Amino acid sequence: MPDDVAWACWIEAPHRAAWRREVLPVTGSGQVRVRALVSGVSRGTEMLVYRGEVPEAERERMRAPFQSGEFPGPVKYGYCSVGVVTAGDPSLAGRTVFCLHPHQSAYVVPRDAVHPVPDDVPAGRAVLAANVETALNAAWDAGVGPGDRVTVVGGGVIGALVGWLCARLPGCRVQLVDVDPARAPLAQALGLSFALPAAATGEADVVVHASATEAGLATALGLAGFEATVLELSWYGTRRIAVPLGEAFHARRLRLTSSQVGQVAASRRARWSHARRLAAAIELLRDPRLDVLLGGLHPPGALPALLARLASAPSDGRCERIAYPADPAEPPGPQPTHDPRDPNDPNDPPVRPEPSR
Repeated sequence: MPDDVAWACWIEAPHRAAWRREVLPVTGSGQVRVRALVSGVSRGTEMLVYRGEVPEAERERMRAPFQSGEFPGPVKYGYCSVGVVTAGDPSLAGRTVFCLHPHQSAYVVPRDAVHPVPDDVPAGRAVLAANVETALNAAWDAGVGPGDRVTVVGGGVIGALVGWLCARLPGCRVQLVDVDPARAPLAQALGLSFALPAAATGEADVVVHASATEAGLATALGLAGFEATVLELSWYGTRRIAVPLGEAFHARRLRLTSSQVGQVAASRRARWSHARRLAAAIELLRDPRLDVLLGGLHPPGALPALLARLASAPSDGRCERIAYPADPAEPPGPQPTHDPRDPNDPNDPPVRPEPSR
């Protein structure tokens, strides 16, 4: 096949995904061509899109960068892609970059849409950049400060990342609460304490809810201290949930607020652009402890079945990833996978050092 051919994963209809052959445009001025190394599957929004649960009124707002098609489908959706620049801006040639792009073996995008990945951040970990950006925005929205008692309800990727960020603040004590006791080692690896809901410590200064369940939100409200903030980070799509605003909700003067990554947190909006926030998130990925949040590496051919499994099975709290072959035109199918940017793997592309500034 010619070198302008790539493969992209489309959600053909709710609960059905397939790979489509795409012809790439010529790389023009101000653009770069990227060969994908690895992409990550979002357990939150992407699963809602796969199940067809994006509310009709929110379909325009929920469009992802470089999305093609319309909800509920066919639609090309995703936003966790890491690749190597193969054409375009000479200063980025051979550089590993992150891009908010759907699952696709190669693509052409504006130069400003890609963000260089530091040489000490493996591509396999860099897929977490969008998740770290969401967690960073949530920490800003929640107003967490040094010394605060913070509880995070929901130990998935986003909840764990919020806890990890807050635990980096001096004197901040962070408790991760989840119904799955198997997530205790994950919490420990990130420097957090762990508790099942029935054993969790209350009177938190800030509670972040990230379980996307009705029971989790009730737990979050019950663990908040007097005049505390409860930040709702879950997105439920078309699902309706009951919010328990009786009992002590008013007497404790709780503040229930939302967070959404589409806008920079109000406390930073005057100074921070989306690009600056994402660049900061990528820098934070230097911490090797975050590898505990990474799931398996799968060949592209496995992605349709993987999406179906993740949409119906309980999450283990890790980010599943797709590793792409060296030839973007190669049809998806069972392929041996490796960890991208592994210095001991001869199949990885050479990594050029970041130019001095």
